[in-house]
Amino acid sequence: MPDGPLSLPARLCLLAWDPARSGAADTARVHHLVRAGALTELARHGLLTDDDGIATPADLDSRTGDAALDGLLELVRESLPHGWRTWVRLHARVTFDAVREQLVAEGYLRAEKRRVLGVFPSVDHTLARVAVARALREDARRVLEGPLPAGEVSERDAAVAALAAAAGLGVPAGAGSGARGRDRITELTGRCGAAAPGMRKIVGEVWDAVSAETAQASAASASADG
Repeated sequence: MPDGPLSLPARLCLLAWDPARSGAADTARVHHLVRAGALTELARHGLLTDDDGIATPADLDSRTGDAALDGLLELVRESLPHGWRTWVRLHARVTFDAVREQLVAEGYLRAEKRRVLGVFPSVDHTLARVAVARALREDARRVLEGPLPAGEVSERDAAVAALAAAAGLGVPAGAGSGARGRDRITELTGRCGAAAPGMRKIVGEVWDAVSAETAQASAASASADG
């Protein structure tokens, strides 16, 4: 994957942008994908743990130094207990907005001010580093479809590919479908859940939540079109 320092949610946010259009990726599905990445990242670092299905902060003081991740950690600490699936969607835009602003500050996205109807101020976000988004997509495709054994894929790359496939964003259409695709997703989910005890369950819960939200959104869209 390019640009190693990028966090998991930042990679997923960029992955959701279509390099061919360079346009905004501001949809509920993207919000859920980015939040799923943030939850997985915090769990990988041991800052969120699983307590009988509840996403639970490991302590009251730890920080990552990443504003988006620390913002989510603080939100979990200050909220009523919720399961992983609930946290994938609950106030997910908060995390998406924080990650997007980080990407603007670091030069990956460009914020362009404009006025709607010549009166109301608005901001459009476009890709500033199209090559990075393209490379992320190509690497995710290679992880999903390539010959490299899942055990040799890095945990972060496995998480990027598996979560993107669950959301149906930034990867080839139908990625993860069919027996071979499902087996590959299972392998990758296991790989990104190998970092610490309990991670496999956490990643599985988060992946299932993204997949369910995506299926629900697709069904609603099909119903509206019909």
